[in-house]
Amino acid sequence: MAAAATVVLAHQGGWDELLFVLVPVLVFVVLQWLNRRKARQESDKGGGPSAQ
Repeated sequence: MAAAATVVLAHQGGWDELLFVLVPVLVFVVLQWLNRRKARQESDKGGGPSAQ
């Protein structure tokens, strides 16, 4: 099993290193999108920070 993991994690032409960059960036973008969508919905309801 350890040998299989070593082969999978070994250098595969760069695509695996690309995942180490793209996955966190994708997570960040999705979280930002969700946050903006939530803020837009709250402002449409009138429950934004200025409506205290």
